[in-house]
Amino acid sequence: IDWTAGNVRLLTESREWPEAGQPRRAAVSSFGVSGTNAHVILEAAPGTGGAPEVSDGVLGSAPETVPWVLSAASPDALRAQAERLRAHVAERPELASADVAFVLATRRTALEYRAVVVGAGRDELLDTLDALSAGRAAPRAVPGDAAAHSRRPVFVFPGQGSQWAGMAVELLDSSPVFADSMLACSEALNEFVD
Repeated sequence: IDWTAGNVRLLTESREWPEAGQPRRAAVSSFGVSGTNAHVILEAAPGTGGAPEVSDGVLGSAPETVPWVLSAASPDALRAQAERLRAHVAERPELASADVAFVLATRRTALEYRAVVVGAGRDELLDTLDALSAGRAAPRAVPGDAAAHSRRPVFVFPGQGSQWAGMAVELLDSSPVFADSMLACSEALNEFVD
């Protein structure tokens, strides 16, 4: 491609994007390893003031429902962390729920034992932390053990939409190696899928 001709430029490093008296547009392309190609043109929304305000890494406005993520080295430490976090936030009414969520998600180490507390407001979050710290089940708290999940086999199906019913029928008929491989896959997955 001759990038010197025309007004299209390949972005290779960060650069200023000045206002030019018309909507700003950017093109984003993705060429996937599987052959998936995607292209989207983004345009600035009219009358927006840009991205939400961020001050020292803390969000300026709060969404209605936020997740507070916690992690610790043991189940007891996780309960203790929930108790400390509850006390810390309860003593500081000026802390916004979204700001606490941001700091917990971006500034804390993710350890083996984890929990997510979800709430639509400060009181709901504090009550759920209280239940978590006491070891009680709570509908808005989801505890988990990251190590237990990492030991299980994982299968990832991309679902990028390139498959369709009857896709390889001709290949099944013409290639015994392909047909045998597909039969082995079918037998291996048969007990898990329809």
